[in-house]
Amino acid sequence: MTQKKWYKIVTQPFLTLKNKTFSKLYFAQLSSLFGDAFTWLGIALLAYEIKPENAAAILASALTLRVTAYIIFSPFAGILSDRLDRKKILLVSQIARMVTVCVLPFVYQEWQLYALIFILNIFAAFFTPTYRAIIPQIVDKKVYREANGLSMATFQLLSVFGPALAGIVAVWLGARQIFFINSISLVMAIILIASTPKIALQVNSPVGFKTKSKTWLQIAEGVKLLFSNKIVRFALTMEFVSAIAGAMVLVNTVSYVKTTLQLDDKHYGWVMATFGIGAAITAFLLGSLDKTKTRSISLISGVLLIGVAICFANFVNVNGLLVLWVVAGMGQTLADLPSETLIGENIESEHQGKVYGSHFAFSHLWWAIAYPVAGYLGTQFPDKNFLYGGLITLILAGILIIKFKIISKKMK
Repeated sequence: MTQKKWYKIVTQPFLTLKNKTFSKLYFAQLSSLFGDAFTWLGIALLAYEIKPENAAAILASALTLRVTAYIIFSPFAGILSDRLDRKKILLVSQIARMVTVCVLPFVYQEWQLYALIFILNIFAAFFTPTYRAIIPQIVDKKVYREANGLSMATFQLLSVFGPALAGIVAVWLGARQIFFINSISLVMAIILIASTPKIALQVNSPVGFKTKSKTWLQIAEGVKLLFSNKIVRFALTMEFVSAIAGAMVLVNTVSYVKTTLQLDDKHYGWVMATFGIGAAITAFLLGSLDKTKTRSISLISGVLLIGVAICFANFVNVNGLLVLWVVAGMGQTLADLPSETLIGENIESEHQGKVYGSHFAFSHLWWAIAYPVAGYLGTQFPDKNFLYGGLITLILAGILIIKFKIISKKMK
């Protein structure tokens, strides 16, 4: 590949920022995600402050509440994004998150922390599907994949470097004060959204759009559309397989690094950083590299990469793990990212809101299933947990790939 072509691939995602509406929404998302890193680090410190001996259980419960809020409320968010003023949904959800974050520094009891985390993620469940439903409507179809890749790469990079920066700031400001950093970032996001013309966010979803169908019927229709499209269904099921492998990485890496390899927190941080960096680089380049209609090359290679990578993790030292986790991060993105772009390309515009809401719910349901599986393998088979998790991933992937090919042949 020539240097000129590589330059085009690398710079093309940034060209999407020439679209003023997308640019404002992208930087609003960037500001919001930046603040979220501070909030979750603050929650971890707050959990330890409230009950040091039970901090891990509190954090596990917090993550469960987060996923639960997404699963319950994101389908409703998808329906509302097709019915109501999308700008109002984005503004109200961000304002509510800002208020909730500002209350967190004054929490001193466990139940208060749980309640605020649940509320915080209810509004996150409304913001994200609405944001995702807007992007394919405002970005030219030729660069939609690049725009989506830029958003996902930003998310991955902030998930790696955001907590590190938050940790430095926490030393300076203190555990409770860092929540106000997120509130400031949310204010910046609110300003960007407020400055965006309402009509620009309402493309293909006119304000005041009404439907005679009840909300639960609309949710059912969103689920039906999500699973009835063969291409989108395959991508979603591959997401489930990659979630099992991804959960193995997130749940069991810390024990392997600190217990098996007898290393410290610094090494654990570096290992997880390589996972995030691999995911971010792949997200950034994927839209420009894979132009196929079904994205099956990305989906299949992604699941195989992360499955093979974790299979060998029990048998390497920290240097080997660094390499494997870069590959695993690449595989995670290759398997997860196509679903959103495929919805934008294969679902009719008037139905995309409800379908994005359903996808957001199911993609988090996959992780809610995968986390206990990873926890069980980690506790029952500590010496070969990654090997067994990788084999499960590869076996499931093989079954789905064979099934997908059979269905494809029948449809020809």
